[in-house]
Amino acid sequence: MVGGGYIHMGKWQMDGWQKNIFSSVIFLCLSIAFIGYLLNISAYAAIIYVDAKSGAFAKAIAMAAPGDVLNLKSGIHHGSFIIEKPLQIIGAAGAIIDGGSHGSVITIIAEDVTIIGLKIINSGDNLPDKNSGIFFNKTAHRAVIKINFLENNLIGIYLWGSDDVLVENNIVYGRKDLRVNERGNAIHLCNSYFSKIIANKIKYGRDGIYAMTTKKNSFSVNIIEETRFAVHYMYADDSLLAGNISRNNHIGYALMFSSHMEILDNLSINDRDHGIALNYANSSDFIGNKVFNSQNKCVFIYNSNKNKFIGNLFQSCNIGVHFTAGSERNIISENAFIANQTQVKYVGTKNLNWAANGRGNYWSDNPAFDLNSDGLADATYRPNDMVDRVVWAYPMAKLLLNSPAIQILRWAQASFPAIRPGGIYDSAPLMHPVMEIFETMEMIKADG
Repeated sequence: MVGGGYIHMGKWQMDGWQKNIFSSVIFLCLSIAFIGYLLNISAYAAIIYVDAKSGAFAKAIAMAAPGDVLNLKSGIHHGSFIIEKPLQIIGAAGAIIDGGSHGSVITIIAEDVTIIGLKIINSGDNLPDKNSGIFFNKTAHRAVIKINFLENNLIGIYLWGSDDVLVENNIVYGRKDLRVNERGNAIHLCNSYFSKIIANKIKYGRDGIYAMTTKKNSFSVNIIEETRFAVHYMYADDSLLAGNISRNNHIGYALMFSSHMEILDNLSINDRDHGIALNYANSSDFIGNKVFNSQNKCVFIYNSNKNKFIGNLFQSCNIGVHFTAGSERNIISENAFIANQTQVKYVGTKNLNWAANGRGNYWSDNPAFDLNSDGLADATYRPNDMVDRVVWAYPMAKLLLNSPAIQILRWAQASFPAIRPGGIYDSAPLMHPVMEIFETMEMIKADG
């Protein structure tokens, strides 16, 4: 026996009456803690219902304590509003905030602000003043913006130095009544770190998502249509771009002056100029992306180095990949180049092998044999020849493509490999696209 209890097999145990007292004490402590929690909520998280009347929302903001919930009732709440304390602002069905075409509709200065379920419309139209549907000041960290509809704002959502912001499941429709250079971006980030832009539907405006001088942000499963650039990076390092869909934009993903990016499983459909455009984009991974039916180029690579392009699909573009201006040490392997009018355009004389670890790419126009059944073509594939170079340098030479002179040039190049120009070659071309790409091709066919 030890103090009313006893020792059994080296462990101290309590008598029955001690167990009852101990259980009662624990239950009492938990009850007190829970009551304290409820009192804390009632003291610091009051729910305030706000009528759609003149001045009601501004008055509710002024009177609310930090942590309170402002529940905006259905109707139009007129005015521009500044949030200087941590609040939750939740809209009932039909709750609209109308900025009256002056300034930003909502300006957030405080940390830990949440905005859910509102329709936010009619900001001002002054770009230098950053007129936005929702504008985040440099101090507005850890905000949550979910399930809102923003329309007819010059800039939809602007993160100006605010970090760790979640923008999720919103609909953002930008201005389309202005010239492109007069419009703002749907979602704009500047000096924002660790923010997440997830599952938003974006249309119109200048760019869908614009990230400038940012780091460590993620942009995933957004759908972006009818903008200039769906996603536009400028000095946006260490970022994740995954599972997004760009449709009917001028450029799908314009990635400039950025490094250490992960560009994974994004889709570009019917983008006019380029599906993916790189300018000084370095040390990044491009894996599992699909570009389909760009009117110009699936991918444009300009002065971009040490990138990996693995398992991507480039299909039905005028040019599959335009590769130029000193891009070096890129790994390009296990991609599929299918039905592009020109598979590769390389303006340079250096020989570059687009194969890695004994595996190259799939080329739909490669009339190859695989006699040993190892899945690789028996001969090296070269997407460009001397005739291509002549046509690129002198476009009018296309008129002579069926002439005897061009036929002799092609015969001479095939018969005497030494006269071939430098350029892209694939030493281990694939006989079939990798399975993931094949499945994507079938899905695209099924969707028309």
